[in-house]
Amino acid sequence: MLPRLDWSGIDTVLLDMDGTLLDLHFDNHFWQAHVPLRYAETRGLSREAAREELMGRYHARAGSLAWYSVDFWETELEMDIMRLKEEVAHLIAIHPSVVEFLEALRGAGKRVVLVTNAHHKSVTLKMARTGLRPHFDAVITSHELGHAKEEQAFWHRLQECEPFDPQRSVLVDDSLPVLDSGRAYGIRHLVAVRRPDTKLPEKDTGDYSAIGSFAEIMPS
Repeated sequence: MLPRLDWSGIDTVLLDMDGTLLDLHFDNHFWQAHVPLRYAETRGLSREAAREELMGRYHARAGSLAWYSVDFWETELEMDIMRLKEEVAHLIAIHPSVVEFLEALRGAGKRVVLVTNAHHKSVTLKMARTGLRPHFDAVITSHELGHAKEEQAFWHRLQECEPFDPQRSVLVDDSLPVLDSGRAYGIRHLVAVRRPDTKLPEKDTGDYSAIGSFAEIMPS
């Protein structure tokens, strides 16, 4: 189901980063293939054993602020996570029509805010690689607010530093738990992403309207 957005009733656009604006393939490859490879090399393990161990550790932290923290994983795994990200940074890619969409939002006078669970070190790397930073009026990470977007406390804290009217806002995110959280907070317009990782099939977005490309919701 395609979203039908009345842009005249929207003032604030809240955009996720990984899987929404950027191809999630980088992150999936990094955590599921590259980190296990380097972990196996440093621990003298097979890649299969390393991957199995790491998947268990990831799963235990999924959805928490720690899961999204570069600092947490550097301590937990005793690895230089940012150096490892640089090794595969060539995989960082912008989804189709994103730049045109951001330019159209600016032209339409909307306030554009990046709201991400990504750690600020990852945000810095990706903004440097993509050049997207100038398109945003504000960049807010869950780490600076102390809560992941899956939690209601995130939206309450966001409201304090970036006042917005939930009834006149749209949230675009590839995470259904985050969209659920946004819905619970009262954000009126919620848009999912059908293919966060371009190397994987489209995902089931439940009862959320979803896009395959930002060209589908371009403000006129």
